[in-house]
Amino acid sequence: MNTLFFKYALEVNRTRSITKAAENLYMQQPNLSKAIKEMEDSLGYSVFTRTTKGMTPTPKGEIFLSYARELVDKINELESLSSYGETDKQTFRISIPRGSYIAQGFIEFVSALDLDSVIDFSVYETNSLGTIDNVTDRNYNLGIIRYQSSYERYFMDYIKNKKLKYDPIWQFKYLVVMSDKNPLASKETIYREDLRNYIKICHGDIEVPYIDVKGNSIVEENAVPEKRINVYERGSQFDLLSNVPTTYMWVSPLPERYLEKYSLVQRVCYNADGKNGSETYKDVLIYRDKYQFSELDKNFQNKLYESKVEVASRIYV
Repeated sequence: MNTLFFKYALEVNRTRSITKAAENLYMQQPNLSKAIKEMEDSLGYSVFTRTTKGMTPTPKGEIFLSYARELVDKINELESLSSYGETDKQTFRISIPRGSYIAQGFIEFVSALDLDSVIDFSVYETNSLGTIDNVTDRNYNLGIIRYQSSYERYFMDYIKNKKLKYDPIWQFKYLVVMSDKNPLASKETIYREDLRNYIKICHGDIEVPYIDVKGNSIVEENAVPEKRINVYERGSQFDLLSNVPTTYMWVSPLPERYLEKYSLVQRVCYNADGKNGSETYKDVLIYRDKYQFSELDKNFQNKLYESKVEVASRIYV
């Protein structure tokens, strides 16, 4: 059987859609449909069935996809053994949330690379479900997911179903970040009610397994109707925060270099009763079962830990 069929089937399973899978695979939809049909004819049973939820695996299909995922992982491992002449190739693939202390750790990691060797790195910023898909089906060796602690059971169940392992990285409360020209920046104490007339910047693709959040933020930082701008990458959020003093954003603690670069301040935000007004979040490292950490993986973990310690050691008031 053509090994490409395995990758096709895994992408259809991931997206639950022939059309979406074809787009991601840069194929014409009819060609992918024919490939799936040819694969199923070769197997002698249906891998997928069409339901109201899209392309859903059959019982036998679930078993096939499990083996297909293992085979694709082995093929990718074999392909990674290739090198350019006698030169060692440094390969690293990670999917991460839009967290600045993580980005800082990655920058420090890259800064320490051996420039005499070939470097083939991929870093993909996305939401937690996107990262899980990248590690499960798209040959990303490592991933970092972020979730609100109250939704932990959903994520842990989802990770278990995907046959992934995980290691905790950090538990923290979000802070409010804003321009140093924001009128609130000079206040000694900031309360939720103070944010009422300001524009909240949010990441617009927050998702939780098994829960339809309908495009809305999971965190209810403000009980009143919001003024909201949804963004999907960190560059836009920093441009908005530094250039529009009436904006703010809930974030994981930022490294000092970002605060200085974009002229920002970050503060704890309190409820009316004087308690911290943010939910607790967790960052977790995920990887496939039986995955063996490379020296590069370990070096990245060290730099990530150093970045976390640097940020966590600061007291923001």
